[in-house]
Amino acid sequence: MTKLTLQDVRDILVGCTILSTGGGGDLEKGLALVEEDFKKGREYKLVSLNEIEDEAIFTSPYFCGAIGPQEHNPLSTYKKIEELETVLAVLALEKYIGENIPGIVSIEYGGMNTAVAMSTAARLGKFIVDADAAGRAVPDLQFSTFYISRVPIYPLAVASEIGDIGVFERFADDFRAEEVVRAIAVVSGGMVGMTDHPCRGRDLKSSVIPGALSYARKIGKAQRTAIEKGLNPIKEIITAGNGFHLFDGVVKRDTEWKIENGFTYGTIEMDGIGNYKDHNMKIWFKNENMICWLDDEVLATPPDLICVVDIKTGYPITNPHCKKDMKVSVLGFKAPEIWRTERGLSILNPRFFGFEVDYVPIEAKVKEV
Repeated sequence: MTKLTLQDVRDILVGCTILSTGGGGDLEKGLALVEEDFKKGREYKLVSLNEIEDEAIFTSPYFCGAIGPQEHNPLSTYKKIEELETVLAVLALEKYIGENIPGIVSIEYGGMNTAVAMSTAARLGKFIVDADAAGRAVPDLQFSTFYISRVPIYPLAVASEIGDIGVFERFADDFRAEEVVRAIAVVSGGMVGMTDHPCRGRDLKSSVIPGALSYARKIGKAQRTAIEKGLNPIKEIITAGNGFHLFDGVVKRDTEWKIENGFTYGTIEMDGIGNYKDHNMKIWFKNENMICWLDDEVLATPPDLICVVDIKTGYPITNPHCKKDMKVSVLGFKAPEIWRTERGLSILNPRFFGFEVDYVPIEAKVKEV
């Protein structure tokens, strides 16, 4: 077990946000949450999968909803609770299953969602497991390595910002869970806290991506130290994460986006600069960046990662916050191998999002360019 410093956690969250493909929540809010915990003396304890007990039970708390603000919050007349919704959800799940949950697992990379998982653990005196169930951010509940490994999403608990709490004993499948929880989020101001996939340590070890938070910390540290030492942060991030430099450009207009059925949809368009002058790139996102075109030719698709960062600092830019005239770099990373299995590709692929193209690994597409 490792006791993390505030700097450790900051590096993890910056790395998670770089790798979150534009989603996973607001990094600044996540950092503020963590800083509050450290001011109050809460401990952030990280353990490897090898350290957990086979019979112990674990769960993944996070926020579910759209990443942009709704025009109208139906809960605006109610008083908000002071505690994190995910804390209430974990406590409700513990009460339902009748067991203590000693450890928390991140469900996806993201400046807010990874922070929420870690903060929930700290607030409840639990530890965070050095793993992740996506290795990126994802829009739908079924997009998790738990699904690939056939670990049930239920029982799960949901809590709203006004203290509504519910436990669902069972769902027909993860797709049905997505529909129900998303509907609750829509009528709860666009976002709810939840926790799901309770499972034993022996099953967890084969169901998530090991060392995922340490990998994110490596990325975040590379970005930070590049700035401190006057190095090129884009090159340092790519080297640290074995990634690909897909594009440099200027954002043509404020990101066009809309909220529909609890998701944020939009596009980012860029004109190339530097080595990419006279070229253009377009990215389409559903909460997260899902597909990009270089000069109208598909360059990268899910499950591989498409990540937008500031060209000078390497600091991540989340959707829908790309603004007109921003100078950005677009980076690509290979999806974790579990997503490239037959079952992984059966759910997270470009056709799921309505694009009539087959998945081609990013490393093969980059060689073609």
